[in-house]
Amino acid sequence: MSMSEWDFARASDYKTFRQTSRDRLLYEMLRSTDTNNSKSSWKILIMDKFTLKVMSFSCKMADITDEGISLVEDIYKRREPLPSMDAIYFIQPLKENVIMFLSDMSGRCPLYKKAYVFFSSPIPKELIAYVKNDTSVLPRIGALREMNLEYFAIDSQAFLTDQDMALEELFGEKAENSRYNDTLNTMAVRVATAFASSKEFPYVRYRAAKCADESDMTKMRDLVPTKLATAIWNCLSKYKSTVPEFPQKETCELLIVDRTLDQIAPVIHEWTYDAICHDLLDMDGNKYVYEAQTKAGTVEKKEVVLEDHDPVWLELRHAHIADASERLHEKMSNFTSKNKAAQLHQRDGGEISTRDLQKMVQALPQYNEQMEKLSIHVEIAGKINTMIREAGLRDIGQLEQDLVFGDAGAKEVISFLRRKQDTTPENKLRLLMIYGATYPEKFEGDKGMKLMQLAKLSPEDMKAVNNLMYLGQIDSKKASGAGFSLKFDVQKKKQAARKEKNDEEEAWALSRFYPVIEELIEKLSKGQPAHSMRSRRTATWAKSRNSDDGYSSDSILRNASSDFKKMGQRIFVFIIGGATRSELRVAHKLTLKLKREVILGSSSVDDPPMFTKKLKMLTRREPSLEKLHI
Repeated sequence: MSMSEWDFARASDYKTFRQTSRDRLLYEMLRSTDTNNSKSSWKILIMDKFTLKVMSFSCKMADITDEGISLVEDIYKRREPLPSMDAIYFIQPLKENVIMFLSDMSGRCPLYKKAYVFFSSPIPKELIAYVKNDTSVLPRIGALREMNLEYFAIDSQAFLTDQDMALEELFGEKAENSRYNDTLNTMAVRVATAFASSKEFPYVRYRAAKCADESDMTKMRDLVPTKLATAIWNCLSKYKSTVPEFPQKETCELLIVDRTLDQIAPVIHEWTYDAICHDLLDMDGNKYVYEAQTKAGTVEKKEVVLEDHDPVWLELRHAHIADASERLHEKMSNFTSKNKAAQLHQRDGGEISTRDLQKMVQALPQYNEQMEKLSIHVEIAGKINTMIREAGLRDIGQLEQDLVFGDAGAKEVISFLRRKQDTTPENKLRLLMIYGATYPEKFEGDKGMKLMQLAKLSPEDMKAVNNLMYLGQIDSKKASGAGFSLKFDVQKKKQAARKEKNDEEEAWALSRFYPVIEELIEKLSKGQPAHSMRSRRTATWAKSRNSDDGYSSDSILRNASSDFKKMGQRIFVFIIGGATRSELRVAHKLTLKLKREVILGSSSVDDPPMFTKKLKMLTRREPSLEKLHI
């Protein structure tokens, strides 16, 4: 039986990051407006588009209803006057939001009886003055507070600042000063609210700028972590005097890095259930649409949300797809062998006794619910395995990992492109991006053009490879005329982007890869600098069977119930420019391993197709491949 984060919070004093966010919204905000300590007086909840998402990532509609909310409204939509009811406003501190609020509550006929206003982040003094100037509204305000909760809690240990364009706005060829500064300031405010919610005051650590003698635009990219760290620190310093019970001394660590840290993690094929679902399936966020047969024999489209409230998803999401498939088969076999309704359902004719019929009826609701949940995941895993087989992804994945660990090079890449000409352009492009990040010198001169021709990729596709320059460091010694060369990292000279982790148990094949952030967090926890070195090992497909991978969310919650009080300080990691599913998995894994809760934050979470699209957008105009060399 899987233990969700909500169950865990009820069973212990420990609260996950998202549970803390949920409790603040439900109790500190909604319940605080109930002056009579009674749920009999229903209220209206009014939000803008951003705060609506903040709420939906942390709370279910049933949670909100339990706190006396009868209706949820969009502040920008025309609303029916309800002068006998109170309204709760949860909005961003923007002038347009304040204007809408004042228009609702001013004059002789306000829309609502009383307004309780909660801002998602600190409100500027000029907006406070704007509210105070409307004397007809002031007596109708029951509360005017700063919630300081302006992020999406997408996971029990992860949050987003909802800035999908951050990579382009901070690292793009045409990044403008105004957008650059606005993006960083918004990011800083939202990250800071994560610490206000969790009542944590961090030691702020960040990737320092590398060079001081580069071009202005390159310097701007290089200074992104430094500028964000400064802005966050300024916000946190103000919280020490404005947020009740905010710590006055450091209580945790915050590590700020950007996407330049690891160009491979966003594009390599990841083989865990969560990552491969978002990579291969056409999903809308966590929503998956599938076709199901009705009792009438027709086919209809249905949707399922893959999230922590699904115990099967919670258990399997960080498992290797091969392991997840085996576990699903075992679960289905165990379920059908133990469930009375399933046993009777499988009978071939024959009379059913009254007693058996009674047992079947009693077991039927549970049978239908559990069978549907299991069947969905069996269908998803089956579809993924078919796609892996038809696209030849195991061969691609093996070559990708061999490149990363220094076990393959130009010979293997060229041989693959010649032999596997039916490989999709997207997979060939991802392979070349990994090749370029590991062997940048192989794209110097006209080598990049030849690889493009061999892979039969379009100039538009190759923009993703060429634009890795904006996530690396230009080697000025080789940059002459219109051409340039990249030095992604001095360690790449060893021709291996990762070192093997020989201290871990034998893993499933194609699971050798790990994001740079994993090693960095481990070194940070030990107070050591991170480094990379070359090592070799041959992976095998098999793994010693174990129904628990040791670091799934379910495993962490189950094993941590008696240990969380003994854990060390939290480690927050914020990745500017987008995080990956593999990095989210690392947060869960290292929480158990280091006995320190690791919370991952980012501007967005990107699957490989989305990251590739974002890379292409770093240059708006078409680059000339004859003049542009990596």
